[in-house]
Amino acid sequence: MVKGRYLTVVSVIATLVAVSGCGSSGGTTASKDIHLDYAYYNPLSLVIRDQHLLEKQGYNVTWVLSQGSNKANEGLRSKALDLGSTGGSPALLARANGTPIKVVDVYARGEWTALVVAKNSPINSVADLKGKKVAVTKGTDPYFFLLQSLATAGLSASDIEIVNLQHADGKTALERGDVDAWSGLDPFMAETIQQAGSRIIYRNPDFNSGGVLNAREDFIAAHPDTVQLVVNTYEEARKWAKTHPAELAALLASQAKVPLSVAQEELTRMSVDTSPVPGDWLSAVLTRVEPLAVADGDIKSDDAGRNALNTLIEPKYAQQAH
Repeated sequence: MVKGRYLTVVSVIATLVAVSGCGSSGGTTASKDIHLDYAYYNPLSLVIRDQHLLEKQGYNVTWVLSQGSNKANEGLRSKALDLGSTGGSPALLARANGTPIKVVDVYARGEWTALVVAKNSPINSVADLKGKKVAVTKGTDPYFFLLQSLATAGLSASDIEIVNLQHADGKTALERGDVDAWSGLDPFMAETIQQAGSRIIYRNPDFNSGGVLNAREDFIAAHPDTVQLVVNTYEEARKWAKTHPAELAALLASQAKVPLSVAQEELTRMSVDTSPVPGDWLSAVLTRVEPLAVADGDIKSDDAGRNALNTLIEPKYAQQAH
């Protein structure tokens, strides 16, 4: 009887050891349960979700729609997301304000935001925005695009009336005449240009901070293998997207529920054919954004902003991607 109990205990321990060792690498464990976002501003996320690229590798993925970088940052902060996609500037803002995230991948670069007015608006320049109502989603790339744009005309956020709306609602407010201008984001920007005759009055690709994938630091520490796998999967999606541009546009149109021509226009301004490594170009944009965000009160102090600049980017996963 004693011998039987002994064998039972030994077998249970052996089973526990075997289970705990599954997926381990160097003392860390790959998580088979993962929470990721998908977004209409992140075409590669749509590919990964649509083709079940992670599920085919045995992962249980909880997909969460991000309606803007601010929502993705909320998901990361609340741990509803393990990895989330934002613009580079919103990632800096989040880290500077205490959300412990790292940029681990670049999913796209290009021009996905610009300043837009209604078809018959008398506004034709950034300087004309003084004293006007401007819709924008605070904490997102269009918001920091707006701040940089205002600075080119010697203006700041205090010189305009900011109307804080989610991207889609900003488009609607512009078309209804509730605001004078909108710092827009594709695909909604392309949609209002095509369908309502709205006009871009200011564009500057260098003010766009690109699309980045962020991971929570605690998730990186616990599951580095999973982070690497997700970044690898993004590269798999990128290769498909580069060779299937028509299918990518059709997927974006279907998911975002916009006409195909709108999706096509968005993709002409956004390139997924870019290096996944967050490099010097990203640091340059964020270095320009940081003092503007501090002056505007979006980052509590210059020290917090500079510390975030120095600690935000973790390039090794993208460098090792295949």
